[in-house]
Amino acid sequence: MRYAFALVLTVFCAGCRNESSPSAVNAGSVRTPPPAGDSRPVIVAFGDSLTAGFGVDPGQSYPDFLQQELDSRGYGYRVVNQGVSGDTSTDGVARVSMATALKPAIVILELGANDGLRGLPVATTRSNLDRLIRALRNGGAAVVMAGITLPPNYGPDYIAAFENQYRDLAHQYRVPLIPFLLEGVAGTTEFMQRDGLHPNVEGNRRVAATVMKTLEPLLHK
Repeated sequence: MRYAFALVLTVFCAGCRNESSPSAVNAGSVRTPPPAGDSRPVIVAFGDSLTAGFGVDPGQSYPDFLQQELDSRGYGYRVVNQGVSGDTSTDGVARVSMATALKPAIVILELGANDGLRGLPVATTRSNLDRLIRALRNGGAAVVMAGITLPPNYGPDYIAAFENQYRDLAHQYRVPLIPFLLEGVAGTTEFMQRDGLHPNVEGNRRVAATVMKTLEPLLHK
């Protein structure tokens, strides 16, 4: 499934290792609704377009479906979507204080895809992800890390280093890892938008189910 996703990205993204990368445009705003009197512990979904819900209507992102999953299982948490389309890991570092300001119990960290599509040095991405994990944990949050992959035209060495950074950091900081956020979704036309990069509504529902498998052991009723 990862390979199928990579093939789609190869066709769609060949030669776009620059600022015009299709997943580095259409930047959106962070959605952090502050319902008055809501004292539920917060789960922040912190990421790029895959978190923001690029290409689907409001209420149809994976964090929205994750909220539905939590509610249906009787978990009293509030999910806040802090996904911004086009964000790199550097952008994430610049706005991490927006997440820590909410005093979240848990943060689902999903960043790095745009770094990889631009061919940025893995060492830079890894350093930024390291800083993000430390900042979020210092703010009192448990961190769940979500991994992603890249097209084969980026070369086996770069791809291996890119994928390994998620595993290595998860091991280093002993945080739960979702090895591939789009597992069972990427490369399947039924669950992906026409761009081949972003899940459609049903795809986001499935991404939420994937996230829930890793998230649930951290939850309390």
